[in-house]
Amino acid sequence: MKNKKILWIALIGLDVAITIFMFVVHIIMLAKTVGANGVTQPETTLIGWLQNNLTAYLWIFVIPLFVILAGNIVGLVFYVRKQTKKEEVKVDNLSAEQKEALRQELLKDLMKEESKEEPKEEPQKEE
Repeated sequence: MKNKKILWIALIGLDVAITIFMFVVHIIMLAKTVGANGVTQPETTLIGWLQNNLTAYLWIFVIPLFVILAGNIVGLVFYVRKQTKKEEVKVDNLSAEQKEALRQELLKDLMKEESKEEPKEEPQKEE
């Protein structure tokens, strides 16, 4: 149990680090692509190589970022579903006020059902 929790924390930390790194590269790419005067600024570093090889940029940075985003959304949905599962409530675990409120609600529902089930008498036709 403890090792599983440590593993999840490490995976979330790795996910956050990769996502931040990819966003930083995207921001640098946008900032270096067009300068203040509107002219493309040549780069000789990783950013320059990515600017010249847009297919590599797509496969190394853009698509993995969308995959990580989709994985995070799916993980969030599963986590929320797991946390919001309704557990059965036992009468023994209820307080006296809750028991009384439940009894009143059940009596009210039974009265509604009984009033719906009573057959209505049809008026007799005069012949």
